Amino acid sequence: MKEQELHMFLKNNFPQENEKCEWKEFKNLKHCVSGSAGDDIISYVSAIANMKGGHLVIGAKDKTLNIIGIQDFHNYTSQNIKLKIVTDCPNLSTENFEIYEYKTSDTNKIVWVLQIPKHQYRLPIYAHKKCWQRIEDSLVEITQARLEAILTEIRINEDWSALVINDASIDDLDERAIVKARIEFVKRNPKYKEEEPAWDTAKFLDKAKLTIKGKITRTALILTGKEEAEHYLGSTVKIRWNLKTIKNEDKDFEVFSIPFILSVDEVYSKIRNLKYRYLRDGTLFPDEFLRYDPFSIREPLNNAIAHQDYSKGAYISVVEFEDDHLVYSNIGSFLPKSIEDVVLQDTPQETYRNPFLVAAMKNLDMIETQGGGIRKIFNFQRQRFFPMPDFDFSDGKIKITITGKILNEDFARILINNNKLSLEDTLLLDKVQKKQTVSNDAFKFLKKAKYVEGKKSSPYLSFKVVEPLNNDKLKAEYINNRSFDDAHFKEMVIEYLRKFGEGKRSEIDNLIIPKLSATLTAQQKKTKVTNFLTALRLDARITPIGYGKWKLF
Repeated sequence: MKEQELHMFLKNNFPQENEKCEWKEFKNLKHCVSGSAGDDIISYVSAIANMKGGHLVIGAKDKTLNIIGIQDFHNYTSQNIKLKIVTDCPNLSTENFEIYEYKTSDTNKIVWVLQIPKHQYRLPIYAHKKCWQRIEDSLVEITQARLEAILTEIRINEDWSALVINDASIDDLDERAIVKARIEFVKRNPKYKEEEPAWDTAKFLDKAKLTIKGKITRTALILTGKEEAEHYLGSTVKIRWNLKTIKNEDKDFEVFSIPFILSVDEVYSKIRNLKYRYLRDGTLFPDEFLRYDPFSIREPLNNAIAHQDYSKGAYISVVEFEDDHLVYSNIGSFLPKSIEDVVLQDTPQETYRNPFLVAAMKNLDMIETQGGGIRKIFNFQRQRFFPMPDFDFSDGKIKITITGKILNEDFARILINNNKLSLEDTLLLDKVQKKQTVSNDAFKFLKKAKYVEGKKSSPYLSFKVVEPLNNDKLKAEYINNRSFDDAHFKEMVIEYLRKFGEGKRSEIDNLIIPKLSATLTAQQKKTKVTNFLTALRLDARITPIGYGKWKLF
């Protein structure tokens, strides 16, 4: 291929840098293969392999993919470098690891494309004795959540919940739980409404996917087993409900055992779901609704049951706080890429920790498996003008917080007065109001839609969002965040020097810094003042006089 043809080939096949692709010039391979940790070939191989695999393009300019070509190969070839990389990247598989060499026919430039396989089952890839990963187009040391996801990967044939308990029988199942299961099964599968009453217990259990050819599984015991049959599971399988005061002190608690199909209702009955009243602006008649939609109480608990890592022997936890929020937690890692993927894309989850258990819970109308359950909770929160649910995947746990009241009345008014905001918009704005980090793509979307202003590191709600509220407090906060434009601050410096003849850097800092945007850090404010002074000097409007002092030019 000619250089232009190769350029188009690369653009078509590797169009952008992301978790699966990286472009690097690396003109001289001597120090680029195993050189600076976090900025060499083996670091990028580790990072890409620790996601889902992908490609590393060497000899093409970052951002543009213009062909630079590898100019000094040292003593490497496309064949012997594979051994070097595999040796320096412990756990990297040689299977499907390929290096393709492309040479331009008109300019004799050589580009390598490394095809990097995904890490092997439960084996993270190392480089420089560290694991690396990609977050969008950045290379970073692997996060605990990503490492945990790799180390606890699930294979269908290792499904803990599908194991048959040969010593258990139908006599170990709770009759009330079986009755409840039949009712919920027909509700979820109405096509069996006519024939289900004729099934004996064994046939029903097979149809509901609780048993396998009449044999009792761990799933059957978890959902419908008698409490005294828990010993068959070889692990603690319990739900703990706690009521805590505002000061985080225990006020009440109860522990619930199997069968979970009944325990879910018992936990639900413990939670105080009181009425909440919210008075909108311009009306004397309040909105009145339950603090928590019943679905929003049950769904996180059912999700915790479905995704609990039962091999760890830990309790599933439901904590109710008197200041009106619920916290659900279970042991395990979040298997989808992110909660935004589930909520915004509304796509089915690809992998489940306990596939057999999940299938049974679906049949018993306990869980939704199309991503819709979590999305519904977000929608119910939005309808109440409450904060979006918070998800925390640290410490090897999945923790979900559901708030049953308005935390920020200003944000509630934004939702009320901007009724065209989609759930996607609301989720991202909720992150902004909570001062949480948003992705590059999310920030670009919010800026394009004119929902936020400022920088990605410190965005704030825009005039478009704030203006309809007619709220003096929010307007003042907006002005404080917005600050003034650069020209205004430069003129302040000029006016100060005109009036006082000269000024120390500390005096100029004291003049400008208090008036800069509240979203900037102290260091960012200092840097901004430096930039103002440099621009004024380059424009020949001011000149330095000694160290740290300025006067008009």
